[in-house]
Amino acid sequence: MIKKIVIGLWILFAVAVLAIAGVFIAISNGWIGYMPPVEELENPSYKFATEVYSEDGKVLGTWSAEKENRVYVSYNELSPYVINALIATEDIRFAEHSGIDAKALGRAVVKRGFLMQAEAGGGSTITQQLSKLLYSPRARNFMERVLQKPIEWVIAVKLERYYTKEEILSLYLNKFDFLNNSVGIKTASFTYFGVEPKDLKVEEAATLIGMCKNPSLYNPVRYNERVKGRRNVVLHQMLKAKYITEQEYDSLKNLPLTLKYNRVDHKEGPAAYLREYLRGVITAKKPDRKDYRGWQQQKFYEDSVAWATNPLYGWCAKNRKRDGSNYNIYTDGLKIYTTINSRMQTYAEEAVTEHLGGHLQDRFFAEAAKKKNAPYSWRLQESKRDEMLERAVKQSERYRTMKAAGASEAAIKKAFNTKEEMSVYSWKGMKDTIMTPMDSIKYYKHFLRTGFMSMDPITGHVKAYVGGPNYTHFQYDMAMVGRRQIGSTVKPFVYALAMENGYTPCDEIRKVEQTIIAENGEPWSPRTSDPKKRYGEMVTLRWGLANSDNWITANLMSKLNPYNLVKLIHNFGVMNQQIDPVISLCLGPCEISVGEMVSAYTAFANKGIRVAPLFVTRIEDNDGNVLATFTPQVEEVISASGTYKMLTMLRAVINEGTGGRVRRNYGITVDMGGKTGTTNYNADGWFMGFTPSLVSGCWVGGEEPDIHFDTMADGQGASMALPIWGLYMKKVFADKTLGYEQTETFQFPKDFNPCGDKQEENTSTNRPELDDLFN
Repeated sequence: MIKKIVIGLWILFAVAVLAIAGVFIAISNGWIGYMPPVEELENPSYKFATEVYSEDGKVLGTWSAEKENRVYVSYNELSPYVINALIATEDIRFAEHSGIDAKALGRAVVKRGFLMQAEAGGGSTITQQLSKLLYSPRARNFMERVLQKPIEWVIAVKLERYYTKEEILSLYLNKFDFLNNSVGIKTASFTYFGVEPKDLKVEEAATLIGMCKNPSLYNPVRYNERVKGRRNVVLHQMLKAKYITEQEYDSLKNLPLTLKYNRVDHKEGPAAYLREYLRGVITAKKPDRKDYRGWQQQKFYEDSVAWATNPLYGWCAKNRKRDGSNYNIYTDGLKIYTTINSRMQTYAEEAVTEHLGGHLQDRFFAEAAKKKNAPYSWRLQESKRDEMLERAVKQSERYRTMKAAGASEAAIKKAFNTKEEMSVYSWKGMKDTIMTPMDSIKYYKHFLRTGFMSMDPITGHVKAYVGGPNYTHFQYDMAMVGRRQIGSTVKPFVYALAMENGYTPCDEIRKVEQTIIAENGEPWSPRTSDPKKRYGEMVTLRWGLANSDNWITANLMSKLNPYNLVKLIHNFGVMNQQIDPVISLCLGPCEISVGEMVSAYTAFANKGIRVAPLFVTRIEDNDGNVLATFTPQVEEVISASGTYKMLTMLRAVINEGTGGRVRRNYGITVDMGGKTGTTNYNADGWFMGFTPSLVSGCWVGGEEPDIHFDTMADGQGASMALPIWGLYMKKVFADKTLGYEQTETFQFPKDFNPCGDKQEENTSTNRPELDDLFN
């Protein structure tokens, strides 16, 4: 009888073993449960974020799929502290097993399963945890839960077959989600400690590895003391594994948990406007007219030209990977190397903050407080103001959400006029307040906007790019996307056309009020800023441009062809088709972007050769292979001789004209040219300035043209835009590591005489070594 029982037990045991073996064979072959194909095991599907780099090697930001902000890091780029902490805490026999640690598994079964010891430790190896991260979907029923562990075991064994131990560790650390939009050890290292993985200290590595047990429970941003305790557990495990000494452990466990938290958000960080602009350019699709509304035909034209002529535009759609699919900036882990200099970008952003946030915005709030129509000008009719505000309401997220939920117009209107608690942006940080949503719309419209760009006139490399005061709250890009009237900054184009038609800076025109009959037969009588200054006298063109006199410019325009001026402006790189060939064009009613203007002015610094802005020099894949390189596009727009003539006049703008504040207020002595610009009623303030090696331009104005200063003192280009340029350049010259010197000068031919046989009055340049150009 006993013999039969023993035989029966052995039979049952054999059947059980065979059944278990059968289950594992079935799992391995994919007959039951889920087993990824061999190809997927050999090449796990990871979504890696694209990194955007500055020219000096700084990461400006990333582009990633939702909740997949992962940046690849190889095993050799990991701190040994990270590896040691991970092995000591999660899998001390990692180097000895082949995916499953039988000893740890047995201990877990006995202590946790039979003895119910919650702190007995788990039996999962790092390889098993990786298999779960990679291939374990959430179980939907009891049977899937039963099979989940066996499937992980089988996958773990297969992973050990295809990868080295170092590769498994790297795969695990690249895959793990450390919360706060930090997927993978590289992003987590930057997010929590502001360093690369290789530079993590022991206690920092222990903190991150401690999160692997339960990142929500051990979130260092929310639970400092709890995470410190978990960190110390990891440090103790490292002590037990002899990765650190007793003395090191005693010292490290008493350290406070100190974070250098960097929130990972595409709306924040340096060059946010540029990153968003490039994201749109690189991912653009081939333009199709049916995708554009009637009022977007100008946009369709520009996009079509960009698709045909700009290799960067639509790069993802134009280029394919080895498998035939198009590149994806959110998942392919590309590296985008921009021309931006991280320090110059910082100086540009600081200049905007110092002038707008530290001075001009307060001036505007003070003036607006006296207006019934605030933030709009007193000139705007109340009915027009209400129409604009109503449009703003319908464009708001609150309105769209309420409308989608079925709310009536009356309910929406009531909601927008009901006070509630909210946080609003200010230059000094977010502030809590109580106001109606309608009042918040008016409040945000008070904020002045800006666009700034700085580039090398020879290479086209864009060194700094600011599209607005704060990307999180004002996302419309006024550097390359938005266009506004350019006012007097158009005048160099008018004078350049004159120089190309035989005029010289010393040709004279009488300064008197002008009334010119336009092509349509209508009289046109422009105003000028200082009509009494030298009224009735003969003045030179050089004086007229330096003082931005509208009467002189209008008189000169009457002798030129407005159609030729439109053609010249287009040649200077302005894409806008809607430039009317009218006589008043000489005063700048046309709308042009800051980026186009900066590119256009490179011709004055580069012997008549305009260079298009170059934002990206190369694109690499995740392995460092160069996929594409980009070179500047150049075009000669005016002759070299015409350029030299223009230089003498544009330098006079700075040395003795409307741009004199650059010298007086900011101590900038470099040889330079420039032009201020102000449109009607101070709606737009401009300043364009260039040295032999840097061309920069700035616009400042309201969200809409009817939002502006009503006083010339604050509203002119020399007050609104020039200070940003001056602050930026002052910082650039102060940073000697950048290589820009105030001693550099424009080079002229030895026999060059800007005035031919004529002699000009008042020729001092404030730079004695340059005065011989006029004497």
